[in-house]
Amino acid sequence: MSTLTDPPKPGFRLSQLIYDTRYRSITIQVIALVLIVGAFWWLGSNTVNNLNALGKDFDFGFLNSAAGYDINQRLIEYDNQMSHGRAALVGILNTLLVALMGCASALIIGVFVGVLRLSKNWVVSKLMAVYVEAFRNVPLLIWILLIGAVMTESMPQPREFRGEDATQSMILGDSVAVTNRGIWIPRIGFSNSISGEEAVAPIDGATPVASGGADWLLILGVLALSLIAMRVVRNRADKIQQATGDRPTTWYQQVAILVIPVGVVMFALGATIVAPYLKGFNFTEGTHLRNSLIALWVALSLYTGAFIAEIVRAGIMAVSKGQSEAAAALGIQPSRTMKLVILPQALRVIIPPLISQFLNLTKNSSLAIAVGYMDVRATLGGITINQTGRELEGMLLMGAFYLALSLLISGGMNYYNHSTQLAER
Repeated sequence: MSTLTDPPKPGFRLSQLIYDTRYRSITIQVIALVLIVGAFWWLGSNTVNNLNALGKDFDFGFLNSAAGYDINQRLIEYDNQMSHGRAALVGILNTLLVALMGCASALIIGVFVGVLRLSKNWVVSKLMAVYVEAFRNVPLLIWILLIGAVMTESMPQPREFRGEDATQSMILGDSVAVTNRGIWIPRIGFSNSISGEEAVAPIDGATPVASGGADWLLILGVLALSLIAMRVVRNRADKIQQATGDRPTTWYQQVAILVIPVGVVMFALGATIVAPYLKGFNFTEGTHLRNSLIALWVALSLYTGAFIAEIVRAGIMAVSKGQSEAAAALGIQPSRTMKLVILPQALRVIIPPLISQFLNLTKNSSLAIAVGYMDVRATLGGITINQTGRELEGMLLMGAFYLALSLLISGGMNYYNHSTQLAER
């Protein structure tokens, strides 16, 4: 009587790492990892050796030394005796400011122009086409310089606003002044500031106010909590709608949640509007938007808005015409059809390329140096490097900042894109 046994399993052979599909992918990944690590090690060691040959070391201590230069446009307190790190922070905030303003205005312009490009009115659609082609096919730097030149050369001088013989006047109820040195707009001050800043009267006899960085942080914190509470109210309304089929009216609750807490905090802080006024040879008080900021902001918005307009137009055209016809059959007005039916579906096509445009706008803001706007490229990547000789450290920090900002924008937009995707049932 014979006994059947399993044949012995073959042992592992090194050739399997190449010829066996079970191991080949792992082998390739390990080899690639070793090569990449080796390349970075060689690059790092070569850089250190070259720095040693030049008598330099790799150190970020220069960030603590006095900067010694002024920054004209700033969101936080700064003077030339503060550190290079503080100057870099001011430049970073200036970059974030123009990027945020540019993305918001470019999106508004792009959506507006993209919709009008599809207008049945021949004149309107052709005018929008001219705008798109003009801004898409001319380099951004030229538009920045052109808008900066227009602001500097064609706007009135501050002295033209002075006295009884003034040839120019402020607009919007004497609250905004447009000059060749920039635009002055009202600002919000706080008479009961918690920031510890000394309150100063903007005009003799007026109530002393402070700009209050801590006050704005408190207001933003309250606003963030209000937005979270609004989301809770919307989620509750969604659950009720799914359970009963009827959606409760919540708009007044959301408005109250958004407005009342912020209003109470601003009232407690003694928020007041401080308008600019002419003093001596220039305007003072209010918020000064320099020509460099305006030129960069307007150029970035119009240039990127032209690309976004084409993205929006393509997204709308990707939606089946049957959707518009069905909405018309139900008696929905064309404007509401676009808002409630077409655009929500077009977002699935619009958002992915829109992310790239936001990233391009953020990185294109580094052209600010052409008009003297002091962003992170001009501070950390320009004057600081020239003064300290820390080219490698400065460029690494600046590259890390742009990388982190781009990843943050991309991550936020990807999250929003995921939330707009249609959910299958």
